[in-house]
Amino acid sequence: MKRIYLSLLFSAAIFFTGCKNENTTAEDRVEENVDATQETAAEDMEMEEEMKEITVQMEPKSKSDLTGTVTFTEENGEVTMTAEFTGLKEGMHAIHLHEKADCSAEDGTSAGGHWNPTFEDHGEWGSEKGYHRGDIGNFDVNAEGKGSITFTTDQWCIGCDDEKKNILNKAVIVHDGADDFTSQPSGAAGTRVGCGVIKQ
Repeated sequence: MKRIYLSLLFSAAIFFTGCKNENTTAEDRVEENVDATQETAAEDMEMEEEMKEITVQMEPKSKSDLTGTVTFTEENGEVTMTAEFTGLKEGMHAIHLHEKADCSAEDGTSAGGHWNPTFEDHGEWGSEKGYHRGDIGNFDVNAEGKGSITFTTDQWCIGCDDEKKNILNKAVIVHDGADDFTSQPSGAAGTRVGCGVIKQ
């Protein structure tokens, strides 16, 4: 009888231990699923925080017929500018970032000079001789008056604390002519025919 009694106790202990292990495993799985969901949500939020986008509506200046938009997208430490214009004369046109978010003047001069937080000479972007942070360059316009340009750099940011990189509260200026990348301080690009303010 004692052997039977002990055997029954041993079997019961194994049964309850097995149940306990099954319950613990199920709870662990629930916790793991919750943790995984929270981790995925945190990653998604981080990605959303990393990506920023601003679209600038351009205004015609100096009695031009220019229309267009300029979109700035920041992702993974780089800013990409995508600009599309219509209403321009055929040929090459300069585009720059200027220091003031002010397009109130009819000729666009209220935007001030080129954005140049590093106090360099004007020049072609990336030149060893120096260039402004606003020296984007030139783009081509076809016979229908349409032109576009895409530009990517890690030397800009949207709303960061580094004033040498932050493009907020600056202006986009399109010129009637091409930038020669030599003449100081603006490349002799001619009349300002378009202006847009970079604001959130």
